[in-house]
Amino acid sequence: MIEGLDVELTHEGDIPLAAHICCKPGELLALVGPSGGGKSTILRTIAGLSKPDQGKITCNGAVWLDTEKGINVDTRDRKVGLVFQHYALFPHLSAEENIIEALGHLAASDRRKRADELLSLVHLSGLGRRKPAALSGGQQQRVAVARALARDPQVLLLDEPFSAVDKATRQRLYKELVELRQEFGMPVILVTHDLDEASMLADRLCILRRGRTLQNGPPFDVMAKPVDKEVARLVDLNNIFQGYVIGHDADYAITHISWGEYTLAATYQPDFKPGKPVDWVIPTSHVILVPDDVDDESMVSAEISNVARLGDLVNIALTVKEGSSHPLFMTMPMLEAKQRNLKAGDRISVSLVSEGIHLMQP
Repeated sequence: MIEGLDVELTHEGDIPLAAHICCKPGELLALVGPSGGGKSTILRTIAGLSKPDQGKITCNGAVWLDTEKGINVDTRDRKVGLVFQHYALFPHLSAEENIIEALGHLAASDRRKRADELLSLVHLSGLGRRKPAALSGGQQQRVAVARALARDPQVLLLDEPFSAVDKATRQRLYKELVELRQEFGMPVILVTHDLDEASMLADRLCILRRGRTLQNGPPFDVMAKPVDKEVARLVDLNNIFQGYVIGHDADYAITHISWGEYTLAATYQPDFKPGKPVDWVIPTSHVILVPDDVDDESMVSAEISNVARLGDLVNIALTVKEGSSHPLFMTMPMLEAKQRNLKAGDRISVSLVSEGIHLMQP
């Protein structure tokens, strides 16, 4: 039996799909991408609320959907827990009654006890008789999660469940989600626009755009090693440039690339042939301010075009005339930038750390 959830969907309707995702028991998979990219549609299709033109969905070996064989298991028989973005609680029912609505598979005499157990599990003991309007946003979200768990689901689907709560509440809910994952050990699929949230909570990221799966993998790999510049932009990497591969040095695990008048040392990536054009990316954290007299083959000279404070960090845009008309961005602690008195118009030298330079097919 195949453990976990496996989904392959194709659809040519208003929101086209060409997606393949899988999620193991106890794993959290985050679906990330722009609005209209098909993330919520995939959740609805897994739950049986939408049907693709073609597709197959299996969960723990059971076939929930197989369009070729005419199989389409009804929503109520799929054992899916779904938490909507705005929770979709029944306003005229109490928290306890909202949960009881999902306990139809239990004997009537057992439902209230189970609802109270679930309220306790999501830290709402004693609040079961309150209606949604008398609960905070975070408490409503907990009720929605308890109702989703009431079905004893084999997979938990979360559609932007944290978007309607404040930052402090969100941090508490993150911790509670981690506890629930450990408690139930089921596949969890989270739809979110927040990359920080996804990288913090997820075991794997799936990047979607226009219903297509662009890249799937551990958060660090996806965000530091995008497969192409489309993914790089979607994970908010600003330093995307073009160059040419010069050659490879296996002894030092380095690939040399040319960027305008500069030669840069990147991590060893021998699949890229010398002489061929290449897209490359580097995180802002790997662009480091260095003294002018440092001997570094990946050092470039630049002029500061803009300095912008972002909380405790400063984002610095650099003009490297010899390399590209597109700015090179770097970040540093605000205090350091203040001590160095960095301002627009200053000329500085920066090193592009080889471990951060990732090559992509153009």
